[in-house]
Amino acid sequence: MRPSLNLADAALSGGTPAIALQVTTELLGREPNSVEALLRHGAALHALGRTTEAQASYTRAISLDPTSVGAALGLGRLQIASNPVEAERLFLQALNRDPRNPAALNNLGIARDLQGRHRDAQSAYAQAITEAPGVSAAQVNMGLSLALSGDPRRAVEMLRSVASQAAAPRPARHNLAAAMAMSGDTAGAESIFRSDLSEEDARRVLDALRMLGEAPVATAQQTASAQPHGS
Repeated sequence: MRPSLNLADAALSGGTPAIALQVTTELLGREPNSVEALLRHGAALHALGRTTEAQASYTRAISLDPTSVGAALGLGRLQIASNPVEAERLFLQALNRDPRNPAALNNLGIARDLQGRHRDAQSAYAQAITEAPGVSAAQVNMGLSLALSGDPRRAVEMLRSVASQAAAPRPARHNLAAAMAMSGDTAGAESIFRSDLSEEDARRVLDALRMLGEAPVATAQQTASAQPHGS
């Protein structure tokens, strides 16, 4: 089974969840009670947008192993946008078993930010950064949280360090631009958005930032939190 699980992991990390789904479906046909296969099956389904099926896979995994950190984390990620309170409970459940899990800490921060509890969120992000200093997701979310809590200049400083990296993902640059707009640097924000987006999309984002203040940043964070790889 291990080689097949490794193949599923490689497919998930490589951005080909359909392959991971095929591999894990075959595995579960032979071993339907494999928690490890169920976790990867759920992750593949989530990545493909099949959230109801993903929830069923994670729920079965946690019924087979109530101590499963991966199942609690997967279920929390599915809940985070619609029910951040329940997502927080699930992430805390995962952390009760694995207190230093950076993915659980990062997602806990997102769930708290979506409830407006920015200081609590920043505490979780700080722990995630301590545990995995080379992973940018928690740094990006910390920057967004700082912007949301009224410290956009500090947010820009943190986000700029991530966005300036050679392999910086587009969301990192856009989050930096949002923080820049909130700190008053609309020209800098406009330059970033227009380099990545169509003229129409850039104008729409900039107008939203002007009209709604912090709301687009919250939306950007909610979208980023849905990454199924556990960043």
